[in-house]
Amino acid sequence: MTGNPTKTIKSLSKGRGGVLADQYFLIAHEDRTGRSRLHPRATGLGLAAALLGELILEGRIGISDGDLIILDRHPPSDALAHDVLDLLVAQPQHRDVRIWLAFLSQDAAIRVGERLSRLGAVEVVTKRRMLSTETLYMPNSAAQRNAAAWAPARLANLLVRGIGMSISDRVLIGLIAATGLTRHVLYDFEAHRHAFQSLPSAVGSLPADLRELVEYTEASVGSVVTVGRR
Repeated sequence: MTGNPTKTIKSLSKGRGGVLADQYFLIAHEDRTGRSRLHPRATGLGLAAALLGELILEGRIGISDGDLIILDRHPPSDALAHDVLDLLVAQPQHRDVRIWLAFLSQDAAIRVGERLSRLGAVEVVTKRRMLSTETLYMPNSAAQRNAAAWAPARLANLLVRGIGMSISDRVLIGLIAATGLTRHVLYDFEAHRHAFQSLPSAVGSLPADLRELVEYTEASVGSVVTVGRR
């Protein structure tokens, strides 16, 4: 994915040009600090699901009864999507979507952050600590911060106004709800009351394989939270 970074940022800020995992990343991370709004493992699972969702939306894979199915081996134009599809094709013995969510979640934040960095939507920032360093992917310029802020605002606007949503947006909303990010999109319960009520129908209208993806993501995040409380 190459092109003019300024044009890319403008597209992202208008809700266009940003693929599923990119939009999820911008919502899941604080624009001022670059840190995850959720437990990092939950964010990783959300991003892993979004990467699989991109391949489903492109018709490369499907999900049936919890198993991933390769439908089209032709490589996607996006380098990261290409890499993920190659992994799935190279491991035919592993088809459980939960296994792939867990595996991809390990470095999904880094890989999507790097893709956004190449697009010019974020910048790589290294922060030094006493005994280690931390690499963050942050929107530093005004244009980048506007694009990051518009990602959740755009979704809230679609839900509040009841505007017809693309299938990609409905998947994004499903993953936002499944991973516990809803309050960062619909932050005012009174103002967004109708939007909260429309969430189930937005997710319920998805094709079966994408509904499964959302359901398995929610279950995986629930397992992470449960383990973290022990």
